[in-house]
Amino acid sequence: MTTHVVATAGHVDHGKSTLIRALTGMEPDRWEEERRRGLTIDLGFAWTTLPSGREVAFVDVPGHERFIRNALAGLATAPVVCFVVAADEGWSAQSSDHRDAIAALGIRHGLIVVTKADRAPDLVAATIERARSELAHTGLRDAPAVAVSAVQSIGLDTLKQVLDDVLAETPAPDADGRLRLWIDRSFSVSGAGTVVTGTLVAGTLTKDARLVVVGDGREPREVVVRGLESRDSAADVLRPMNRAAVNLRGVAAGEIRRGQALIAPGAWFFATVVDARRIGGAALDEVPEQLTVHIGTATVPARLRRFDAEHARITLDWPLPLIVGDRLLLRDPGRHLVLGGVGVLDPDPPPLPRRGDGARRGVALAAMPPEGDVLAKVASRGAVEADYLRRIGLLDADTAPPPEVREVSNWWVHLPTYDDWRLKLRVMVENDAQQDQLTLGISQGAARDPLGPSAAHFIDQLVADAGLELHNGYVRLPRVRVDLGRAEVGVAKLEARLLANPFLAPLVGDLAALGLGARELAAAERAQRVLRLQGGVVLLPSAPELAIQALAQLPQPFTTSQARQALGTSRRVAIPLLEHLDGRGWTRRIDDEHREVVR
Repeated sequence: MTTHVVATAGHVDHGKSTLIRALTGMEPDRWEEERRRGLTIDLGFAWTTLPSGREVAFVDVPGHERFIRNALAGLATAPVVCFVVAADEGWSAQSSDHRDAIAALGIRHGLIVVTKADRAPDLVAATIERARSELAHTGLRDAPAVAVSAVQSIGLDTLKQVLDDVLAETPAPDADGRLRLWIDRSFSVSGAGTVVTGTLVAGTLTKDARLVVVGDGREPREVVVRGLESRDSAADVLRPMNRAAVNLRGVAAGEIRRGQALIAPGAWFFATVVDARRIGGAALDEVPEQLTVHIGTATVPARLRRFDAEHARITLDWPLPLIVGDRLLLRDPGRHLVLGGVGVLDPDPPPLPRRGDGARRGVALAAMPPEGDVLAKVASRGAVEADYLRRIGLLDADTAPPPEVREVSNWWVHLPTYDDWRLKLRVMVENDAQQDQLTLGISQGAARDPLGPSAAHFIDQLVADAGLELHNGYVRLPRVRVDLGRAEVGVAKLEARLLANPFLAPLVGDLAALGLGARELAAAERAQRVLRLQGGVVLLPSAPELAIQALAQLPQPFTTSQARQALGTSRRVAIPLLEHLDGRGWTRRIDDEHREVVR
């Protein structure tokens, strides 16, 4: 069950609601005050079936300047516009406001309807000519025009046929796209609970689906779809394009309102700061810093930082689910004027902390294509998750990595940056080895920190590509391989024993039982698999590093007895180990009994 959604546009009292009433037989004005005053205040809804069998739902928007915010909420989610101009009054003030909104929103499909043709038949041609002139710089520049009299039922059949032709040319919506239903109404139904409505432009709604309500500065709220309706008919599944009524479980009607959105969990990036390019209206260096941003049915206060006349950074008062390519309408909150529209180039732009960063960012944005720059985004961070690129709208099923990028386990990695990481890691390890020939290498943590958080996900591969090796948690230069022959089994058992208890050095008899005499231990030390200290103490090469970490936790200075207890060993092991640490300059002996960590 799918339909087409068409919004009206035009000046107040030009006959928009009367036209919808004549086409559908339904009353679009929902409020008693609207019917009493003959004035549309809020969005109205009606639907019908065209002679071809196409289903069409109308969103009737108010034309009065005081209700421009409501009008924008209706126009922003409709892909097709029926632009109404009365023959007896001609082009008027709110006609221009709605024209500017259509241009800012990038609406490209619709038709011009000259109403009240019976009142001024001689002015119909001039009214159409003026409307075409006014719409020349919008997506409706080539829209067909029809003259009607809704009251006299003149021209309605022609209008239906022309509308049918327009709808036949509109692109098919994406049923597999990400769900983002901007809410335009919220109310409670007795026996059912909370119901919200909106225009489903992409994605699919399914009964029992788990969704999230977001926007309007409120915390995201998980909900469950209890039921679905479209045009008063129940459904288990709704696909675009459709007017949708969604019965929700998990939220009260008073806790959800126009301007929020229903989205699929985990599918969207929540943007508070976006970089954008002007796509219509006033130059951005003429737009006030404090403004109102409209997208979908949302209305958000925002601040604008200009880079140049075409590019700016917009900071929203609260986060919204936005992607690259989204169009934002800018409005002057004081004068209620539509200022123009911008397209989102980057919904997660980099910070600009230094002097001159703004000018450089403006240059980068000027070179950026409208669909964003996935290479620049990956290069700025070195590596990003593919899921993140999808959430901000830079990656879809058909997007292939550029030549400078390699895909690694759901990450997109910038190859020049990866090479820099590899070289930097190699230099760090080589410098460490030059400073200390007995070094274990640098710990994985010490290796990650200078490279940055993105590189941490690839540390094992970086070690291999840098010609290094990872041993017991340390990155080091490759060791000379020494064939231990029959002693290999004994050394492996010794390593396993000391890994479990690093400071419980085996006695001579224990070593002999493993087949490890002085000759075998010397070979193992050359291979840097053991560390031999005074008094026949044999430990792993990692023991000094582990010891210094434990000793650093003691009150300084510390005694030999305190050191022995901290290491969980005997004086036989503790004394030569402490002397070894003194010799490496990691501890300093103060007197016969006291030392302190100095590394």
